Amino acid sequence: MLPANPTEREELHSSNISKVIRKEIFGYKTQGCRKALCIAGYILSCGALLLLFYWKPEWDVWANCIPCSLEEADIVLLRTTDEFQIYSRKSVTWISVSAVIKSKLDYPGIAEEDSIFNEALMKPSLQVKSIQVQKIRYVWNIYAKQFQKVGALEDHHTCSAIHAKFGSGLTCNEQNIRRAICGPNSIDVPVIPIWKLLIKEVLNPFYVFQLFSVCLWFAEDYMEYATAIIIMSLLSISLTVYDLRQQSVKLHRLVESHNNIMVTVCRNKEGFQDLESHHLVPGDLLVLKEGKALLPCDAILISGQCIVNESMLTGESIPVTKTCLPQADNMKPWRMHCAEDYKKHVLFCGTEVIQTKGDDRGVAKAVVLRTGFNTAKGDLVRSILYPKPMNFKLYRDALRFLMCLIAFAAIGMIYTVCVFALNGEEAGEVVKKALDVITIAVPPALPAALTTGIIYTQRRLKKKGIFCISPQRINMCGQLNLICFDKTGTLTEDGLDLWGLLPSERNCFQDIHSFPADHSLPWGPLFRAMVVCHSLIVWEGKIQGDPLDVKMFESTNWVIDDSSRHRTEGQGSTHATVVRPGPKASSASVEGVIILHQFPFSSALQRMSVIAQEIGGEKQVFTKGAPEMVATLCRAETVPSNFESKLLFYTAQGFRVIGLACKSLQTGRQSTDLTREEVESDLTFLGLLIMENRLKKATKPVLEELSAAHIRSVMVTGDNIQTAVTVAKNAGMISPTNRVILVEANKIPGSFLASVTWKPLEENKTEDYGSLEDDSQTERRIRLAVGSGQYHFAMSGKSYQIIAQHFSHLLPKLLLNGTVFARMSPGQKSSLVEEFQKLDYFVGMCGDGANDCGALKVAHAGISLSEQEASVASPFTSQTPSIACVPELIREGRAALVTSFCMFKYMALYSTIQYLGVLLLYWKLNTFGNYQFLFQDLAITTVIGVTMSFTDAYPKLVPYRPPSQLISPPLLLSVVLNILFSLSMQIFGFVMVQKQPWYSKTDIHSACLSLDSHMENSSSVSSLGLHGMGDGALNEAGNGYKSYENTTVWLLSTINCLIVALVFSKGRPFRKPIYTNYVFILVLTGQLGVCLFLVFADIDDLYSKMDLVCTPTTWRISMVIMLAVTLAVSFLVEEAVIENRALWLLLKKTFRYHSKSHYKRLQRVLEQDSSWPPLNETFFSDSVAISVEENMGGHSNPTFDSNEGTL
Repeated sequence: MLPANPTEREELHSSNISKVIRKEIFGYKTQGCRKALCIAGYILSCGALLLLFYWKPEWDVWANCIPCSLEEADIVLLRTTDEFQIYSRKSVTWISVSAVIKSKLDYPGIAEEDSIFNEALMKPSLQVKSIQVQKIRYVWNIYAKQFQKVGALEDHHTCSAIHAKFGSGLTCNEQNIRRAICGPNSIDVPVIPIWKLLIKEVLNPFYVFQLFSVCLWFAEDYMEYATAIIIMSLLSISLTVYDLRQQSVKLHRLVESHNNIMVTVCRNKEGFQDLESHHLVPGDLLVLKEGKALLPCDAILISGQCIVNESMLTGESIPVTKTCLPQADNMKPWRMHCAEDYKKHVLFCGTEVIQTKGDDRGVAKAVVLRTGFNTAKGDLVRSILYPKPMNFKLYRDALRFLMCLIAFAAIGMIYTVCVFALNGEEAGEVVKKALDVITIAVPPALPAALTTGIIYTQRRLKKKGIFCISPQRINMCGQLNLICFDKTGTLTEDGLDLWGLLPSERNCFQDIHSFPADHSLPWGPLFRAMVVCHSLIVWEGKIQGDPLDVKMFESTNWVIDDSSRHRTEGQGSTHATVVRPGPKASSASVEGVIILHQFPFSSALQRMSVIAQEIGGEKQVFTKGAPEMVATLCRAETVPSNFESKLLFYTAQGFRVIGLACKSLQTGRQSTDLTREEVESDLTFLGLLIMENRLKKATKPVLEELSAAHIRSVMVTGDNIQTAVTVAKNAGMISPTNRVILVEANKIPGSFLASVTWKPLEENKTEDYGSLEDDSQTERRIRLAVGSGQYHFAMSGKSYQIIAQHFSHLLPKLLLNGTVFARMSPGQKSSLVEEFQKLDYFVGMCGDGANDCGALKVAHAGISLSEQEASVASPFTSQTPSIACVPELIREGRAALVTSFCMFKYMALYSTIQYLGVLLLYWKLNTFGNYQFLFQDLAITTVIGVTMSFTDAYPKLVPYRPPSQLISPPLLLSVVLNILFSLSMQIFGFVMVQKQPWYSKTDIHSACLSLDSHMENSSSVSSLGLHGMGDGALNEAGNGYKSYENTTVWLLSTINCLIVALVFSKGRPFRKPIYTNYVFILVLTGQLGVCLFLVFADIDDLYSKMDLVCTPTTWRISMVIMLAVTLAVSFLVEEAVIENRALWLLLKKTFRYHSKSHYKRLQRVLEQDSSWPPLNETFFSDSVAISVEENMGGHSNPTFDSNEGTL
C-alpha cells in the first residue's frame, strides 16, 4: 500500500508540455481482494473512508492497487513536481481503431514509420492505450515505453518534410485513424451541472466539519444556533455555486463559437472537401478562402500570406502578417530552423483571418498543427480551468494556524472528559461535551470572513478600472517589491512622432531632414523605403498596423490602394498591395509601387523586409530595423564611418532610431522563391529614421512614488539599449547621480567559450555625445559612485542569454542591480521574471499584453494595460493605459493582506475567548446557553467579520511591506498576549463572583432578594422546569444554564470580543484610520450599546431568555471596570509594542537577525566584496554551461573567487 518505487517512476513525457503540467507518473494495477476489503471498509465506516479517499486520491490508489510498470498499469497516479506535490488518479482507457482499418493494406496508411500513430498501435488487436490529463490526451508509445501527447504534429518534421508529406493533404483513411486516436478538434468546456458543483462544494472538508458541528448541536438541542449555521452555510454554498456556475457559463460561451465552423480541406487524391471543423486532425491541409474567417485550430501556413487579428490571444489589436513556411532542405526540425520566428508562419486557433493573399495558384493553404486543447486557445482555456497553484505563505500558515487551534481544542477535550467523568456524568453526555469543544475552538466562519475581504477589494479595484480574474493574487500584490515595466506603450506614449530623417549617401551622413517639414522629401531610395517598407493594411476603411509604420507612412502623404491588388509577375497572377501618391503628396515620377512580398518584423531578427516593384520598373528589396542590425547586413563601404557615434548621439537623447537599407534584385526569379538570407544581404545603407517617444504624464510621478516606497523598478524592453537607458533616466528609474555600467557578453567565434565585459556608460557632452570612456579620472568618479552602491547594470537580451548559459553564477549578482534590459525577446522577458523570483523577490510585471503575455502570466502579479475588460493574458487588466494602476494595486493588495491578518487574529481570539469561557463553566458543570452562543456567534462575530473589511487602503505607500507570514513574532505575540488578558479577566471575574457576600451556589436569586421582581422571576424559572431545590447539581439542571458564574463570564467574554475587534482593526500605515470605516464603527457602537443594556437592564423576560441572572449594580460596575482595564492594557500593548516598528527593528539589530531572502543575503555578501562590480574588465567562461558551484574561469581575482562559495 506504499507508493511506487522511485525506479518505477517516470516523467509524463510530452513534446511541448507546459510547465503547469510537469508531473511524475506511477503505474498501478487493481487487485480484487484489496478492492473487496476497501468496499467492506466503506460500509463499516458509513462512507467516512470513501470521503477520506475522495480527499486523498493517492490513498485510494495505494489501498486498492499494487505498484506495477506503466506498461501493465490500468490506473496511473500523477504527482506534480512543484513544492505542492498534488496527486491525481487517472484510469487507463483503450481506443480501438479496428473499425477504421478494414484490411492489412491499410497499414501503410497509418502514417510514416516514426509517427506516434504507428508507434502507439498494438498489433494485431489494433488498440491504443491512453490517459487524459487536464483535457490533453496521451497515448502509450510501445517502442519508447512512455505516454506521449497526441493532438499535435510531431516536432521532428523538417520544413521540407512538412511541404512534402502534408502539402497534398491526408487520405481519408489516414484522417480517420488520426481522428480515432487524437479525438475531436473541439475546445469543449461543458457547463458544469449545478448538482455536481453542489456535491463538490459540500464535500469540502470545511463543510463536512460544519455538518459534524450541526449534528452535534442538534443532539444537544442547540436548535436555533444549528439552524442559523445551516442557513449561513447554505447561503455561502449557494453564492459559491452560483459564482462557479457563472464562470462555467462564461467560459463555455467564450469557446463555444469556435467549436463548429465549416472549413475546406484538401484530400489526397480526392480534391477539396467541406467539413465541420471538429473533424480536423493534425496533418490535414486547410484551404483558406477570401474574406474573414475564424481559425478552429493551430495551423502552419505553407502557401500564400495572411493578415490576422490576434487580439483575442494578446490583447493587442494590431493586425499581424503571417508568411508561408520556407522550403528549407536542411535536417533541422522546422521550429528550430525558424528559431523564435516560427510564430510568423503559425495561424493560431481563436484568432481571426482578416485577409488572405494566395500564392501563384491563387490559394492560401495551411497544415493543421494542433487541435483541441493542444492549440494556443486551448492552452489559454486550460490555464483558466487549471490555474497554477499559488505558493503564498499566508495560505500555508492558515492551515498551520487551524492545526494549532485543533491541538488547542484537543487539550480542552481531555480537560472536559476529566471534569465530567470525575463528576459521574453519563458517557454519552461526556462525549457530546468533549466534541463540543472542537466546534468552539475552530471558528467555522473563518473561510467566509477571509473571502469577504478579497471580494470587497476586488470591487474597489473594479471601480478604479482594474479588473481581476485571479482573486487569490490580490493578497500577493501587498508583497510586491520589484516591478518590471515594458517601455513602449507602458512608460512612454504608444504612438511615436516622426522627429527627423538622417539620409546617407556615399558612406557619409547628409543634413538632417526635420519633421514636420517645410519642404517635402525628394523622390529617391530613402523616400521609396518609407513608402513600402511596412506591413500596413487597410481594414474597415482605416490604415492599420504597427504605430511606428503608420507614422512613417503617413508622413509621406501616400495612400494604400486597396482596390487594385492583382498584378502579374512573370506568368502567374499574385495578390499584392499597391501604394500610390495621395492628393497631398509631392510630385513623384511614378504611378505607384507594388509590394510583392513581405518578410515580417521579427523580434529575434530585429528587422523586416519587403520586395517591391515600381509600376513598370525593376524589383527592389527594402529593409528596416534596429540600426546596429541593419548596418551588419549592408556592404561596409555604404555605412558611414561615424555611424556608431551618430547613433549614440540620438539614442542617448532618448530617440527611437530605425535603420533603412535597400538593394536591386536581378530579374528572372520569383520573389516568393527567394529566402530571407538571400534577400537581406549586400544591402546599401540609406539612412536613419529618428522617432520621438514621449514619456506618459503619469510615468515619472508613479516611478518616484514606487522608489519612495522602496519598490524596485526595472525596464524590460525590445528597444535599443541606449534609448532605454535615457528613458530610464528621464523617467527617474536611474537618478542623475547614479552610474550605469553596460554589461556585454559575447560568444567567442569558433569555440564554445564566451566572454563578459563591464564598461561604464559615460555621458560626454562633446560632439561624440555618449562615448564609452575609460580614462583614469572617469574611473575614479565611477568607483566613488559604485562604492556607495549607486550603480545600475544595463544589458541586452543577447548578453542576458549568454550570461544565463555561460556565467550562471554571475546572473544573481547582475540582477541585484540590473535596471535596464533592452532588446529582450518575449521568452527572455519571462525568463528574467522567473530569475528575479528565484532571488525571493515578489515580482510584478506591467506591460501592454502583446509580447509580454508570458511574463505577465509568470509574475506574481501581471498587469496588462488593455482596453478590454479582462484580458485572459494576465491576472489584472487596467482600463486606463497608464502605470498609475501599479501603486493603486499595491495599496489595495497591502490593505487586503492586513485585513486578512486582522481577520485571522480576530477569529482566533473570538473562538479562544468563547473556548476559555466554556472551559471555565465546565468546571462548575455549566456552559453557555443556546441564545448566549447565538448572540456571540451571529450578532457579534458574523457582523464584525463582514464589516471589518470595509476599511479602504491608505493613500500613501510607506517604504516597508506588511508581514507576509501569519506565524511572525509580532502577530503571535499579539494573539498570545490578548489570550492571556482575556484569560486573566475571565478567571478574575469567575473567582471574584464566588467571593461576593451575595453569591450562592444554589439560589440564583440571592443577589436580588430585596427587589420586588423576585417572585416573578422565580415563577418564570419554575415554569422552565424546576424539579426540586434540594440537591445543588439538580438545581443547576433545573435552572438551565443560569448561574452567577455564567452571567459574569458570558458578559465579560461577549464585550471582550468587541474589545479585540476594535484593538485589531488596524488603520495606518496600510489602511485608512478605523474611524473612516463608518459602517464598522456604527456596528461596534450598536453592539456595545446592546451589551451594556444587557449588563444594566433587569428585564425578567429578556434575562430569562438569555439565561442571565440578576446581580447587584456594584458588581455590574465592577465588570465594566474590568473590561475598561482590559481595553486599556490591550490597546496600549498593541500600539506601544506590537505596532512599534522601531522596537522590532531594534530587537532585530540586537539579536543580529537578518532577512533570509536570497537577494538580501546576496546584498550583504556583495557589500563586503571590494572587487564588485568589476570595471573595464573581461572574464572568460570555462565551458558551455558553468554550474553555480564552479568558480569562474579566466578571472584570477582571489577576493571574488573566495566570496563565490559563500553565496
